[in-house]
Amino acid sequence: MITDINLILADIQANWLLYLAMPFVAAAIGYYTKVVAIKMMFKPLRFVGWRPFLGWQGIVPRKAATMASIACDLMMERLLKPEDVFDKLDPQRVVKEIREPLIRSVEDITREVAAEYQPGLWESAPESVKNLIIQRIQNEAPHMVEQIMTDIKSNITRVFDLKDLVTSALVRDKELLNRVFLEAGHVEFKFIRNSGIYFGFAIGIVQAIVWAMTHNIWVIPLFGLFTGWFTDWLALKMIFNPKQPVRYLGLFEWQGLFLRRRKQVAARYGELVATEIVTPAAVIGAILTGPMSDRLFGLVQKQVQRTMDEQAGLAKPLVVFAVGSTRYQEMKRSVSEKVMQHLPETLTHMEAYAEEAMDLKNLLVTKMQELTEEEFEGLLRPAFQQDEWILITVGALLGFLVGELQVHVMIHFAVPVG
Repeated sequence: MITDINLILADIQANWLLYLAMPFVAAAIGYYTKVVAIKMMFKPLRFVGWRPFLGWQGIVPRKAATMASIACDLMMERLLKPEDVFDKLDPQRVVKEIREPLIRSVEDITREVAAEYQPGLWESAPESVKNLIIQRIQNEAPHMVEQIMTDIKSNITRVFDLKDLVTSALVRDKELLNRVFLEAGHVEFKFIRNSGIYFGFAIGIVQAIVWAMTHNIWVIPLFGLFTGWFTDWLALKMIFNPKQPVRYLGLFEWQGLFLRRRKQVAARYGELVATEIVTPAAVIGAILTGPMSDRLFGLVQKQVQRTMDEQAGLAKPLVVFAVGSTRYQEMKRSVSEKVMQHLPETLTHMEAYAEEAMDLKNLLVTKMQELTEEEFEGLLRPAFQQDEWILITVGALLGFLVGELQVHVMIHFAVPVG
C-alpha cells in the first residue's frame, strides 16, 4: 500500500485522466447493469437458447402462472369479489339492452327446433300460425332472460370463476402481464436505472482513492463487481422500504418509492385491470364458456323448460303425444343448447351498459387506497422477489467483467498496475 502522500499526488497528476474516468465508468456500470437487469425481468417472452440451462426467458413471463396467481389472490382477497362484478347489473336493464337481438335469436331458435322435431307439421302450418307461435315465445323470452340473470346473480360463485378469468388472461397473454408490472411501476423502474448512475459515481470515487493507495490489479474488477451488486440491491431496498416516511440525519425524508406513489399506482393499476382483464366481454365469456359454464347451462335449461311447459299449457299432452315424451325432453334440451349458442352474440349488446354499471376502475382504485402498506407492496413486489438474486448476480458479474476490461485498457496504455 502506498502511504506517501507525495507519491500518491504525483501518480494522480501523471494519470489524472484515469482517476477522472473512474467515477464515470462506475456510474456507467451502475446504469447499464440496471438496464440489463430490468430487461432480463421481462424479456424475452419465450425461452431463447438451448434447454434446459443454456438460454434465458424473462423472469416475469417464465413465472407467469405464479405471478398471476399471486396478483389474483390479493385481488380477490382485498380488491374484487365475483359479487362486486355482477351485483350492479339490473336484470331488467340487461333485457332492455339486448331486446332486439334477443327477439331475432328467439325466432331463429324456434324455427330451427320446430323444423328438427316436427318438420312435416311445421312446414305444412300456415305462416300466420308460425308467426303466432314465434310471437308468443318472443313475448315470454325477455322474462325468461330476466329470470336467468336473477339466477346468475344469486348463484354467481357457482357460475363465475374470477380467479380463472384473471390467471388465464395473464398466463395466456404474457405481454399483458408485463404491462401490468411495467406500467404500474414505471416510475420505480426509472428510479432503478438512474440510481445506478448516482450510486455508481459515488462508489467510483472510493474506487479511485483505493486505487491510488494500492495500485492493486484486483481493485478495478472487484469494485466493478461491488458496484453492480450493491447498486441493484440498494435500489430494490429503496423502492419498498421504509414502509413509513423516515427522516435521515435530520436532512431528508424517505419512504419506499412505490408506497409513496400509492394514489398514482392505484389509478393506473385499476385502469389496467378494468380495461384489459376484467372487462364486460371477458366476464360474459368466462360465464358462458369458462370452467363453470356447465352450471350456467343448468340454470338456462331450468328456465327454458319452465317457459316451454308454461307455453305449452293445455296443449302439452298433445305436444308430448305428437313427438313422444323422450323427444319432448330432447327438444327442451336442444332449445337450451341453442340458447347457449346464441347468448354470446346476444349479450355483446349489453357491454356498454355493463361497463358503466360495474364501474370496476373506480371500485378498484377506492379499494386499493384502503390497502395496508404490506398489502399494497404485494402488487409489485412479486416481480422483484421472483429470482431477484439472479438479477443482482448478473449485475455483479457484468460489473466485474467491465472492471477486467478497464484493467486491460490500462495495461494497453502502460498505466502502472501492481
